[in-house]
Amino acid sequence: MEELKLAVVILNWNGKKFLEKFLPTVLKHNPSYAEVFVADNGSTDQSVEFLSQSFPDVKLIELGRNYGYTGGYNRALRQIKAEYFILLNSDIEVSSGWIEPVVNAMDANRDIAACQPRILSYYKPEYFEYAGAAGGFIDYLGYPFCRGRVFSHLEQDTGQYDNAVEIFWATGACMFVRAADFFEAGALDDSFFAHMEEIDLCWRLKRTGKKIMYIPESKVFHVGGGTLPKNNPRKTYLNFRNNMLLLAKNLPASVFYPLLFKRIILDKIAAVQFLFKGHVRDSWAVYRAVLSVLKNLRKARNQGKDLPYKKVWPVYKRSIVKRFFILRVKKFSDLNPAHFSEL
Repeated sequence: MEELKLAVVILNWNGKKFLEKFLPTVLKHNPSYAEVFVADNGSTDQSVEFLSQSFPDVKLIELGRNYGYTGGYNRALRQIKAEYFILLNSDIEVSSGWIEPVVNAMDANRDIAACQPRILSYYKPEYFEYAGAAGGFIDYLGYPFCRGRVFSHLEQDTGQYDNAVEIFWATGACMFVRAADFFEAGALDDSFFAHMEEIDLCWRLKRTGKKIMYIPESKVFHVGGGTLPKNNPRKTYLNFRNNMLLLAKNLPASVFYPLLFKRIILDKIAAVQFLFKGHVRDSWAVYRAVLSVLKNLRKARNQGKDLPYKKVWPVYKRSIVKRFFILRVKKFSDLNPAHFSEL
């Protein structure tokens, strides 16, 4: 099989309505050197029949059952030979010229392993979107946030993040990744299933000495919540569990174990808050997540040994929880740049 320059790979699970709406735009703005694939995770909504009839030129990979985001992409990407992959959610509308700026940046610098575009809201295009916004970061406790989105607060895009910068993680909603680096870092972690998997992958890419970048000239619009709604106990469980697992995998023991104690306390506080708000199942999901991590801690630590531990950058060396909920700092641009360093 001849290697493609770029493969746009859409992972689908019962997303026929999104394919109908957004796939035509992906094809319209696809450069000649790229091929579009849809990997189907065992959909039951006639997605496969629709694709075969309406888009026969789109390469279809049928996976047979739902392997989640991680397992689905891992199985699909192993069947595609390309220099670059774009992992693209089915609920994203792309814009003209969205691919070229990122490919040009990665062609010019082989140290760049992954990138993300500017992620804007499909429903409110003047605002950044939750899943990625203008590039992802974590604080020293492992809590993720973005330029343009800190926890639930979304900023309006007024040009404040128009510069290309190195980030900590690129969103899995629309991630450009160099295939060789993807596989060298160990691909996605199948055990994550979904949520936080891109942060874990980007951390491992950084541990191989690579960079993750935000390229603002590329712009896409994300619906969000296409697979699991925001208030969903399964999503709560995966987010809390996977966030602690990625710390267990990627931090040396001297840093991880003191951090684990703090995180257990903070996560228990989060569980109590869910309970007071009447979200009993979400509260129990947090407890189950902590128990699952403790049960599988040795396995996660052993997985982390596949790559050498390495200090990575940029990490916010303060508590984003304290800044947001106590000090009422809502915008990334209000954080002190001097507080970003290695972890």
